[in-house]
Amino acid sequence: MTSPNPIRPGPITIGLTGSIGMGKSTVAAMFAEAGVPVFDADAAVHRLQGKNGRLVPAIEAAFPGSTGPEGVDRARLGPMVLGDSAALKRLEAIVHPAVGEERAMFLAAHADAPLVVFDVPLLFETGGESRVDSVVVVSADPDAQRMRVLARPGMTPEKLDAILARQWPDHEKVARANFVVPTGGSLDATRRAVHAIIACLAARQPPSS
Repeated sequence: MTSPNPIRPGPITIGLTGSIGMGKSTVAAMFAEAGVPVFDADAAVHRLQGKNGRLVPAIEAAFPGSTGPEGVDRARLGPMVLGDSAALKRLEAIVHPAVGEERAMFLAAHADAPLVVFDVPLLFETGGESRVDSVVVVSADPDAQRMRVLARPGMTPEKLDAILARQWPDHEKVARANFVVPTGGSLDATRRAVHAIIACLAARQPPSS
């Protein structure tokens, strides 16, 4: 694990990440339950791409036939970008700036909070670790990961392999993390790990003047 970045003015920002099926959503919920505001990048994307979402026209223009009355149809869009790096970059060029704007609004809305969490699945893959003070990686055994993901409706080993190919290996994320939350044990153990991180980082927050 690495040392946290120097503290900047405002809330201490925590980048929460982890590969698919590691339990990141559960850990994000635990931070929220403890009173830490959480920005969910995936939820922002769904909102931007959902019914009347502001990115729907741009995505339809770039990927004709990928949207419908309810916004972006992921079942249609997925095959258009999966395994095609150029198409994926076109999509990211539409989505990432808009998510960045949502992130900035979230941070402004919680400027007085001691800590905030940015829940970002591809934090390392997009260079997002440089924009936060501390990185928390959620990790689990690879067998448990595959079992969790393959239990999801519509998931196949081929889809999972394609998703994992876009993500850094878990051991690389763990090596670059400031904190690691293991999710292979009980929920109580995971919650204790989350609370320990909150206490550690809150202690680094300078007292308000």
